[in-house]
Amino acid sequence: MRILDIREMTASMRSDIRNAVIDFSQMTASVVAVITDLVRDGRPVIGYGFSSNGRYAAGGILRDRFIPRILDADPASLIDEGGLLDPHRVWDVMMTGEKPGGHGERSVAAGALDMALWDAVAKAEGQPLYRLIARRYGDGAPLDDAWVYAAGGYYQPGKGVEALQDEMRTYLDMGYDTVKMKIGGASLDEDLRRIEAVIAVTGSGARLAVDANGRFDLDEAIAYGEAMAPYGPRWYEEAGDPLDYALQAELAARYEPPLATGENLFSVHDARNLIRYGGMRPDRDVLQFDPALSYGLVEYLRTVEMLEASGWPRTRCVPHGGHLFALHIAAGLGLGGNESYPGVFQPFGGSRTECSRKAAGCGCPRYPASATR
Repeated sequence: MRILDIREMTASMRSDIRNAVIDFSQMTASVVAVITDLVRDGRPVIGYGFSSNGRYAAGGILRDRFIPRILDADPASLIDEGGLLDPHRVWDVMMTGEKPGGHGERSVAAGALDMALWDAVAKAEGQPLYRLIARRYGDGAPLDDAWVYAAGGYYQPGKGVEALQDEMRTYLDMGYDTVKMKIGGASLDEDLRRIEAVIAVTGSGARLAVDANGRFDLDEAIAYGEAMAPYGPRWYEEAGDPLDYALQAELAARYEPPLATGENLFSVHDARNLIRYGGMRPDRDVLQFDPALSYGLVEYLRTVEMLEASGWPRTRCVPHGGHLFALHIAAGLGLGGNESYPGVFQPFGGSRTECSRKAAGCGCPRYPASATR
């Protein structure tokens, strides 16, 4: 199995939605195709990948560094003992000459390529990726479905509490048992009204997660936490800057319900620092490292190994992003679930699969992983 070509493009994810920190009016994503010489069922095996939402396309890094390194490498150095592409070996070639640290957009470019490589390998083996992952890195008995929650609740021009409630009803009608909404983009009083409006729909704060997207300083984070704690939300996500571990630790010391963070940490080393210094609690808190933003599955496997060695069960991992790559990883490794975006970030949100309702793109909350290749 040889790589014949690797192609990339920048795709628009433009939208009028916003969270507490950024709007998505200029959002882009990198899309990658790894074209191989292998043929299955009369068709060439091509692996596809794309970068997760919230970070911009990283085409320059792909074109100038990663893709040339892979295409210039000895093809024999990129395959495993069975003659198929080995994403770990390709990863090593791709990262040749890259200094440690400074992950940023580099990890996004690597994640898109890694996704495409694993897609190609799964197609070459003729099985869904989650089963391949379970056989190679799990217990060999993958989950045939995985818990997912519906993320949305963005700020949007003209969107009041009634429209927010209608959005959340749509997710519940799809069968989701948990939804997530944005906070921090309005005053505390207004956000509390929005939270109360959604709880009136969900029936319980335990079915609502809230996400501040790193907007708050310590005082704001604590003020929001104190105001929201009586509602008992499913989790309070990314209150402060993702690298401010002292803020996270102080918040954890003063806020008893579950916290969640990690989507903007892009390496095993960042993840280690979070659990060392961020006050995160393995009995309740949620880790949201996104494989597509953090160097792909190759690095994510290292992260899970580190977490378990540090006393964290992998079931506390619920990846960010809402893409099928992370869903396959969640099912293959037995993680705690995965994020889902049934209403935004199209065509990269939701799911175009044969779900249990047999309706393409319905965003069903119990995605059959066997249908998500």
